[in-house]
Amino acid sequence: MSDLPSVPTVSAAGLTLRYGGTAALDDVSMRLGEGVTGLLGPNGAGKTTLLRVLATAVPPDKGAFTVLGNDPATTAGRQEVRRALGYLPQAPGFHPDFTAFDFVDYVAILKELTDRAARHREVRRVLDAVALSDVRGKRIKKLSGGMRQRVALAAALIGDPGFLVLDEPTVGLDPEQRMRFRELIARAGEGRTVLLSTHQTEDVAMLCHRVIVMVRGRVRFEGTPAELAARADGRVWSSTERDPGAWAGWRTGTGSFRNVGEPPEGADLLEPTLEDGYLLTLDGESPEEVAAA
Repeated sequence: MSDLPSVPTVSAAGLTLRYGGTAALDDVSMRLGEGVTGLLGPNGAGKTTLLRVLATAVPPDKGAFTVLGNDPATTAGRQEVRRALGYLPQAPGFHPDFTAFDFVDYVAILKELTDRAARHREVRRVLDAVALSDVRGKRIKKLSGGMRQRVALAAALIGDPGFLVLDEPTVGLDPEQRMRFRELIARAGEGRTVLLSTHQTEDVAMLCHRVIVMVRGRVRFEGTPAELAARADGRVWSSTERDPGAWAGWRTGTGSFRNVGEPPEGADLLEPTLEDGYLLTLDGESPEEVAAA
């Protein structure tokens, strides 16, 4: 693929991890540079497992990776990776009686910010960065879902990490909250590497300069969003009824059907989107997996 980072921030080769007889990661290799990279794939594709490996939460069975030149295979390297890392898991755990300030301050202590005055300045900085300064003294159990996600993002940003890992950060958010979160992620991607795992193709289209598609533990595509959309050139068409030969098709708001697959001769071709290219990259998977994505 084109536009590979010449000096990658994160480089992985041959990452493999099995759970029993299932290969959660199967010989995964990639190179990430500065900016936001989107990670797409159906449920069970291995996205969360990959993020956990890169976050040093679980070691791979085989393969190796580096983050900012640090090798987590060694104790010293793993410590340096964790110092350079910001991680927002899919289901961040909060103590309900903590305030937003308390929680981020707790994470700052875990990140070895030992000077109390300097640490509290950093906590206030990241809470301000996610627009939560006004509610920093409010208990987390009293905050909305969108605000809790922003608290988790503030915790991930503590200490200005060079590598930010975000696992489904916009899931469950309403359209306005998602829009605001996109602004925060775009800002976070300036001058650092962000790996964003999501089911939302529109998030990738709006935020990411690169995209990786995983299926069944393997990387099936790595390139730019434009290159992913281009996979559907000449393979998206409109019809008055769902084309039985289409791999996927649905009725649009105008009443016509949008079909994806191999069009019949003379079909009314449409401009492909990133989602169309993504669906065709999943071609060969079960309808249940595609629907889950």
